Amino acid sequence: MADKVKVYGKSMKWSAMGIIGAYVKMYPQATLDDLNKAFPRNKILGSDGILLDTIENLQKKAAATTNTDFDDNVIKEAIDKEWLVTLNDGTRVCFYNVMWTKDNFPKIVEHGKLYDIVIADFQEAEKGFGKRGSYTLEYLNGYVPPAPKKRIPIWVWILLAIIIIAVIIILALRGCREQQVVVQEKIVNDTVVIHDTLYVQQIEEIEKNFNAAEFIQGKADLSESAKFVLHDLAKVMQKNPQLRLRLEGHTSAEGDAAFNQKLSEARAQAAVDFLINHESIDASRLEAVGKGSSELKNTDDPMASENRRTEFIVLE
Repeated sequence: MADKVKVYGKSMKWSAMGIIGAYVKMYPQATLDDLNKAFPRNKILGSDGILLDTIENLQKKAAATTNTDFDDNVIKEAIDKEWLVTLNDGTRVCFYNVMWTKDNFPKIVEHGKLYDIVIADFQEAEKGFGKRGSYTLEYLNGYVPPAPKKRIPIWVWILLAIIIIAVIIILALRGCREQQVVVQEKIVNDTVVIHDTLYVQQIEEIEKNFNAAEFIQGKADLSESAKFVLHDLAKVMQKNPQLRLRLEGHTSAEGDAAFNQKLSEARAQAAVDFLINHESIDASRLEAVGKGSSELKNTDDPMASENRRTEFIVLE
């Protein structure tokens, strides 16, 4: 493969650092671990451990050792002379206590060739106080290094995580509320069903008792039992304001048909008047109809007492 990068260094140190710098340019997302895998210490220096480390790690190691003068000086030199490479995430990396000699320098040069990195004859660093070495890179054969991908700051990830969690919580709460509404609707519906069932049962029971309340022959006066049943009927009507009733008066087949018609009307009206005057039921919810002897309850015995009655029919 054609060479991609040529390193110009002013010393062995700077040429070696230039090789690392070239690798970082070629692989801008490389981490410290990636660098130590790409340039293993045992293949370059013949010893175990790592070839490169961060300035921060070196400072911690220097603080934990008794031989601080040497380590401190190495770190200070790396920082003062900028003898380091800065990774894409801002991590500052330098060699871990490496003194380059004519014996080990060719090994890192040969290793750089694995990545199409070559070394120019290095120039000697400038002498004198305040002078420092450096390296420069030249891209060969039309090679253009990839642009580093912009790293998303950690706070952006944290903010994104918070937003996602908030959305999940909102959706969960909304689901709970919707479920609650469904449950409430079910309870309401069940209550209506129960209420309607009780209402029907009450009406049927009252109707049975009311229809059994007979009238004295030739009279339209309500019996005490009929008044008691009408009182229960009024309670149902008060709890169900939509309820309207038609009360129908009946007679037996005794006597004149015209008299029986008027008597049946009077019996129906007696029940209506009791509900209006004694139970405060609005008159618009009631109507009285006389059937005379046209609808006998006991057809086998037209004169039977059970034919003298008043019945009610639910209109709404």
